[in-house]
Amino acid sequence: MSMIMISPLTNELCLCHCDCVNVHFCIKSKVINCDALLYAYIHTPTAMKNSHTLLSHLLPFLCTLSLRYSAQAFPDFAAYPSIPGTDSGDCSIGSGDNPLVPPRREVYDQGRIFDISHRYTTEMPLWESEEELGYLMWLTRSMRNGSVANFSTFKLGLYIGTHVHSGFDVDLLDLQLLNGLALLIDVPRDKNITAEVMKSLDIPKGVQRVLFRTSNTDRRLMFKKGFDASYVGFKEDGAKWLVENTDIKLVVDYLSAAAYDHLVPSRLAFLESRDMIIVEGLKLDDVAAGVYSLRCLPLRLVGSEASPIRCILMK
Repeated sequence: MSMIMISPLTNELCLCHCDCVNVHFCIKSKVINCDALLYAYIHTPTAMKNSHTLLSHLLPFLCTLSLRYSAQAFPDFAAYPSIPGTDSGDCSIGSGDNPLVPPRREVYDQGRIFDISHRYTTEMPLWESEEELGYLMWLTRSMRNGSVANFSTFKLGLYIGTHVHSGFDVDLLDLQLLNGLALLIDVPRDKNITAEVMKSLDIPKGVQRVLFRTSNTDRRLMFKKGFDASYVGFKEDGAKWLVENTDIKLVVDYLSAAAYDHLVPSRLAFLESRDMIIVEGLKLDDVAAGVYSLRCLPLRLVGSEASPIRCILMK
């Protein structure tokens, strides 16, 4: 497949032929002009030109476009190559046949360690948005551009993916509460968590760390591109019952522990106690209910009320 593209991040022109195994030809130009286009076409393999004659018809059109782009000042932060996305059609994703690149895994140590954090991808859901996350990382310096090392920039909202919400400075969180024995339980499906539901779960007194798995996991809401307001969460009475009758520090499987229609009162109930630590957006599929050792570590973001967090379960 031959493609002629202008990067939305860098405004660079890319003319390439890709079969998801090898990129046969790719040329990029900081200033898009006819010379660059002609050079790209002339140096394209003959067989490719014969099988993709459309390129020759596109050249005059692209030369016209070059007048629009050639006078632009390209941003200094742009560098080639860009960080690959996560679309399954992206040729650069995964280890493929390269023995030096380890496979992506969810389970380690022969089934003893489960990664319950979501990967940060361009398609992650955003709170109250039908749009996906989009680009979150790019190279600002590249060895292919002559830099001594690749240097990436990362930009991300704190309530995206698996994160901890403390209501105050996350650097003051007690790591002991985020690490230790935890109970993974299944909540009755297709209903918000009320005081009645909490009573029915019969969680032993003294249990501090509980991972609530709901129909959000069954519906794979964290894998959908857009926000889904029908997610399952705590209603106000369920949140108050939890705070008043248990020692639980909350862990749930979507972007918010509070149900969407009960957002403010439920959150206020949770955060009345400064001992409450809310971890949201966990990946709890394919993990059996039961008791595990939980390990969660947030970033040390001084003054921030939330942070991305990496969580694992260990048998």
